[in-house]
This record gives sequence, structure tokens and C-alpha cells, in this order.
Amino acid sequence: MNAFVPDDSAPAQESGVGTIRRRHVLYVEGYDPLGTQWYFDLFRRTCERFQRIWPLTIAVQPLEIDSADFAHWGVDLRGPNWQTAARCEFLRLERFIRSDMARPTPVVVLRGLWWHLGDVLTGTQLRIYRASWRFALHLSCFQWLLLAWIAAAAAIGLIVGYGIEKSVNWPVPAMAVAAMVAALAALFALRPIAGRVVQINSSWALLRKFARSRPTWLDRAIDIGAWRVVAVARSTDADEIAVVGHSSGCVTACAIVARALELDPDLGKSGPRLVLLTLGSVMPAVALHPAAQRMRAIVGRLATAKNLAWVDCRSGKHEDVMCFADFDPVAGIGVHVAAERCNPMPWQVRFKEMFSPQQYARIRTNYFRMHYQYLMAGDRPAPYDYILLVCGPMPIAEWPKRDRELMETFGRNGIAADARCSPAVAAP
Repeated sequence: MNAFVPDDSAPAQESGVGTIRRRHVLYVEGYDPLGTQWYFDLFRRTCERFQRIWPLTIAVQPLEIDSADFAHWGVDLRGPNWQTAARCEFLRLERFIRSDMARPTPVVVLRGLWWHLGDVLTGTQLRIYRASWRFALHLSCFQWLLLAWIAAAAAIGLIVGYGIEKSVNWPVPAMAVAAMVAALAALFALRPIAGRVVQINSSWALLRKFARSRPTWLDRAIDIGAWRVVAVARSTDADEIAVVGHSSGCVTACAIVARALELDPDLGKSGPRLVLLTLGSVMPAVALHPAAQRMRAIVGRLATAKNLAWVDCRSGKHEDVMCFADFDPVAGIGVHVAAERCNPMPWQVRFKEMFSPQQYARIRTNYFRMHYQYLMAGDRPAPYDYILLVCGPMPIAEWPKRDRELMETFGRNGIAADARCSPAVAAP
């Protein structure tokens, strides 16, 4: 399905284009138990690599844990005639994710089976295959792995029962109980090697519940994130506020921005520009469930928000199989807003351009590694670079329109000289 392309004559935001001196970034993690420190270390390593390939100077301040919900670090990025200061805030969800994944094994298995069965019976799985068969196949693999885990445990139970029947003269009920106990023990024993299966199945059980408007811990996270966006917009001297979501974090990020616009409909009309940046989004798979009215309502709200610039970034279908490449995330999920629509702005990026042929050949079949490339630097300048995007001097919404032009400008001498974007005086 062809992606929507917004009309340049009717921009998503009324604010004029200008160099960014200060930016406030709220990063929303996906369903990942690794946590704040891991993401900060990834960001710092990415900045070290960034420094080697761009003629720019970057300084990353230490990680600070502000509360149970937020952490932050600062980034100063400097070119020959500009300087940008970014405050990168991290919405801390890892304790909820870890708690989800630590549920008793039978609960994890039953939740996964309920997700799988629900997708099949409602036709959701077929809708996802029609929208993006590569994404659907990757999702089905984790459903099949869950079934394989159950089948392996059941097979062990049957073997134990058969062994008892052949060697011990037990009554049939006792033999059946022994076989069931052995199967359950095998289910528990195999759990340590099923970590990724537990993660993906727990994630989708949560997302399905959220999209159907049933209470989850995501409701609190969304409300906290939305109030934070509103508070920052009212108190900051930043030029741009960017809410960034990656993978399943795009679902939460979309909900945060929609909620923030409910709390303050004037967000982005004056003061800082308001930007939603979705990277490798899995949101369409959530919204394609027939009962996901909540998710579709959120998308409809964002698609018509003229005081919001929503940039939806995805890599090609042969690079990131864990996102919806070449797919319209509004009309494709059944949301029709006709002439009122002004979002999102699609941005198709190519990870291949970020690497030497040898390095790209080494990583291209590591699908989770490729899915995280949105947050990581490559080994050569490319039209997409996460650090330059969220910490650099150009408004985020300018990059999809002029990515190669901007890459050549910054890659050549680092100067932000442009007829449509006047150079900024270094920030104090």
C-alpha cells in the first residue's frame, strides 16, 4: 500500500523553519527489559561512532536518574557556525516490563496463547499478512515458537508417562498425573532459553489489551508522559519538543502525544514546535485488530493535528522486517480523515547506505540488530543519522524533505548555511 505524502503547500505546523538551538527529546522505549542504563550506554557508543564520521563535535553529559519515571542526559552538538543543546529524557518503563515478563510460566504461556488465538479468530493475523507479510511472518515465528515450547514440554510428559507404563505397574490416574507433572516441570525448565519468546508474547498480549481500551500499566505511563510534554512546553526555552518512539514504543509515543493534545490543544501553536518521531513502528499491527478502536482513534487524532509534525521513519522491507515498510499507517488501518489529513510524513531510509559493504553483509541477517539501527550510527555519513536528527540544528521535519541535501552539507564541512535556515549563534 502506498504511503501518504503530505502536501508541502499545507505544512503540518505553522511555525517558520529556523535553526534549532535547544531541543527537548522525550524517548519512549519499546517493550524491552534492558532499561535506562543500557539505552544510555547505547546512545553514548553511538555518539562515539558519530564523532568519527561527521566533522562535528559532540559532548554527552552523564546519565541522571530523576525519578522512578524519568531519567535524562544532556547533549551538546557543535558545528563551525552553530551549536545545539539537547536534553534527552527517557521515560522509564523497564520495571513494568520486567514485572510482566516475570509472571509465572503458566500465566505467560496462557497470555501468549490467548493473543495467538485471538488474532487468528478475529482475522487480525490475515490482515497483518496482507499489510506486510514479512512483518507478519516474523510475528508468527514467535507464536510458533511458543507452540513449540508447549509441544516440547508435552512430549517430555508423554515420554515420562510411556516410561512409567513400561517399567512400573502404576494405575492409569497415577501415571497421568506423573506425566502432567513432568510436562509442567519441562515447561518451567525450558523457560530460560525462551527469553525472547516470553518478551514478544508478553508484549503483544499487553498491546492487544491496551488497544481494546482495557486497563493496563500503559495508561499510567501515557498520562505521565503527556503531562510531562505539557509541562515542558509551558516552561522550556527549547525551540522543539520531540517525542520519539521506537518499535512498540511508537504505540506509547503516539498515545502520549494524543493525550498531550487533549490536555493542551494549543501545544505547538506557539512556543516550541511539537514533533512526533516514530522509528520502525509496529503500530499498524496493533490497530489492525477489529476491536482496536482506541488505537485507531489516537491515529485519527494525530493525522489531523495541524500543530504537530509527525515523521514516520521506516527502513526498506528487505532491511527491517520488523516494521511496516511502504505502508500507510492511517488509511491502511482503516482511518479515513479525507482532506483534514496532514500527518504523518513518511521517511523511507536505507541502512545499507550507513555501512561499508563488508559490515552490512555481516549484520543484514541479524533482524533484531537491524531493527535497532534507527538508534545507532553507521560507519559512514548517510542521509539518516539518529544523532544528527534528534540533536542537530535542523528541525526534525526538514530531514524527510531534504535528507540527501542536508547530509552533503553537514558531511562536507558541518556548516548549517542554508537559504531557508539561517545559521544560529552559539547557544550560551
